[in-house]
Formats: sequence, C-alpha cells, structure tokens
Amino acid sequence: MNASFHLPVSAGFSMNCHGKLFDLSEPKVMGILNLTPDSFSDGGRFMNVKDALQHAERMIEEGADIIDIGAQSTRPGAKKLSAADEIERLGNIIAEIKAHFPQVLVSLDTFYADVVKLGFDQGLDLINDISGGMFDDKMIETAAETRLPYILMHVNPTYQTMHVADIDADIILTINQYFSEKVQQLRAAGVKDIILDPGFGFGKTVQQQFQMTEELGFIGFGALPMLVGISRKSFIYKSMGKSPLEISKETQALHMKMLLQNAKILRVHDVAETRQTISRFLKN
Repeated sequence: MNASFHLPVSAGFSMNCHGKLFDLSEPKVMGILNLTPDSFSDGGRFMNVKDALQHAERMIEEGADIIDIGAQSTRPGAKKLSAADEIERLGNIIAEIKAHFPQVLVSLDTFYADVVKLGFDQGLDLINDISGGMFDDKMIETAAETRLPYILMHVNPTYQTMHVADIDADIILTINQYFSEKVQQLRAAGVKDIILDPGFGFGKTVQQQFQMTEELGFIGFGALPMLVGISRKSFIYKSMGKSPLEISKETQALHMKMLLQNAKILRVHDVAETRQTISRFLKN
C-alpha cells in the first residue's frame, strides 16, 4: 500500500457521542430503522411513530447498540427527497426513541446539514453521511459544530453518480485515497471522531465488493474504526440467485470475515443473528 495514504491514529477507538463515551473495544451492532416507503427490503413498514418505536424496541431487545434512522432511500432508482421532506418524515422520532430507550445510541442517516441540525436538537448521537459531505456544502461544518462522531462513507462525488460502477483503479487504493483526503478535510473543519464506511453497494462492481470483503483490513490501515454495511446488499444475493431475505447464513459468514479484519460496527437489518455472530467471534 502507498505510504502517502497514511491516516492519523485514533487512540483507543472510543467516541464522544453527545457527551457519552462510546467504547468500540468490542464490535457493536447498528440496527437499521428505515422511515421510507421505498427502501429495497423493508420499505413502508415503519412509517408511523408507533411502528417505528416498536421496531426500535425489538432491535434493542435483540442486542442493537445503535439505531440508525433514515428518512430517504438511497437504493438505485430512488427518488431524491429534499431536506424539508426528510424533516417532515422524521418528525420527532429521534426524541421519542431517546425518551423511551435512553440507553441506546441514535444515528441519523442523512446527507443534509439541516436534517443533522434537527437530529442534534432531538438528542442525536452520531451522524451517518453517505455523501462524505459532497451532496450538501454545509454538511461538514455542521458536523463539526455538533461535535458528534461522523461516519464517513466512500461514494462517488454526486448523487446522480453514486451508483455508477466505473472505478477502473484498484478499489482498495481508490478508497484509501478518498479516506486520506476526506479525513484531512474533516480534521481541518474540527470533526474529532470519525468512523470509516467503505461503501458496500455504492458504485462498485460485484467483483470489487468481494475484493473489499477479502481486503477490508487494508482499508484505512486500522487507524480509524470501521463500519461495515453489507446487510441484504445485492452483490451477495444477486450473485447467488437469491432474494435479499434469503441470505442470512451467507451474510453472517461475511460478517465473521469482517470482524476478523477488525470491523467495529456492523450495520444490519437482522440484529439477533448478528449479535450471535459477534458473540461467536468474541469467544474465539
């Protein structure tokens, strides 16, 4: 690997989440809560507050450490929503979850600065931005102002191209170059805690994504904690001729492979199965 891609070392992999110390010495489970009608595998199921709270409670009981809330589908072909649309969908769900389940951390999956501000006012703990600050020029400065941990995902530079798989160079080198530049930008803006997400499902070929599962340990050089989101991703189920709901066994096998390469957060739909995988990993 090219030494010019060196990233600063994070001491101890602990995060300051809205005043709470979040210890990543052991892997954590991030449960997905989609407030969307059109997400690819669970769209429309948790659109109202009652259903959303019930699903959050179920995931917490199954072992979720973080609930990741998203009000906009980013699947291929999804309609792009405005920040105002996301804010309307979110309502006060973050505050409701924090009130009912204060022990759990809440992450907000958005690429809009104004949505982050809403979340922060309701007690948000982490920012999960798929865009690396590229879809809203106010996002990085807003993230810095909140002092919340920032999940930095590798993605193509525009919303229109985020699913275009046209990377010809080695995918690991490409991701590391991106992270090197983006981490420097975030640090300069004042973002203290950064989590890396290599961006499975976004602008990579099936072959490149399987390469990422084999070489995850080379991404970011272990300098910052890694989040992996492969749950129900098409590179798994399409390559096997299955549906998104038929690949639990295969997904957990890949999760174990990711844990062995020092993944610290697994972003998933199936919390109980993933918690069992982490338990097996910790016993070995």
